[in-house]
Amino acid sequence: MSFSAAVITLFPELFPGPLGASVLGRGMADGLWSLSTTQLREFATDRHRTVDDTPSGGGAGMVLKPDILARAIDAVAPDGDPRPRILMSPRGKPLTQQRVRELAAGPGAVIVCGRFEGVDQRVIEARALEEISIGDYVLAGGEVAAMVLLEAVVRLIPGVLGAAESHADESFENGLLEYPQYTRPQVFEGHEIPAVLTSGDHGKIAKWRRAESEALTRARRPDLLK
Repeated sequence: MSFSAAVITLFPELFPGPLGASVLGRGMADGLWSLSTTQLREFATDRHRTVDDTPSGGGAGMVLKPDILARAIDAVAPDGDPRPRILMSPRGKPLTQQRVRELAAGPGAVIVCGRFEGVDQRVIEARALEEISIGDYVLAGGEVAAMVLLEAVVRLIPGVLGAAESHADESFENGLLEYPQYTRPQVFEGHEIPAVLTSGDHGKIAKWRRAESEALTRARRPDLLK
């Protein structure tokens, strides 16, 4: 069974966007994964198709209504749907490569794109939404964040990138940042490719790459070494 992604959003026209390009788009065309979008306003009941209301207790902005969002989630993922339900949220757990691998190995995901000041807490709890953040900053909505999550996941689906080795040595896959990469020409503006990489000695190359990964990680992301 291929990976099936379903996105609930106020802006379905933003999709597939970059998800439909390059290897990701080819993977979709080949049936390795699928993407559907659902317009949240279709589940509003008033003639203005209102999906939000003022926050209880006062404050700026608007909050997505729980009853409308619950109807949308239930329509997209009825009882028995095995896909995790995810809410893109700046207060969620940070997205990690480990979580990406777990999602890529599963049946898909139902992703809710928040807007305005957020989502009523009661629907988050009632529909067991897993809150995920892509970084310590705030976006206008969850659509771009959903694309980031899906791109990270879909590229790991077998067959999308081709050979499994394509991502085996990438940053975060082994707990380290990726080593520096080089390609021809041999000399660029007076700088040569490190001699070890053209030596043909695969043992030395592997040792050099490991040392470079550790050095980069120590300098830029020492938190990963913990």
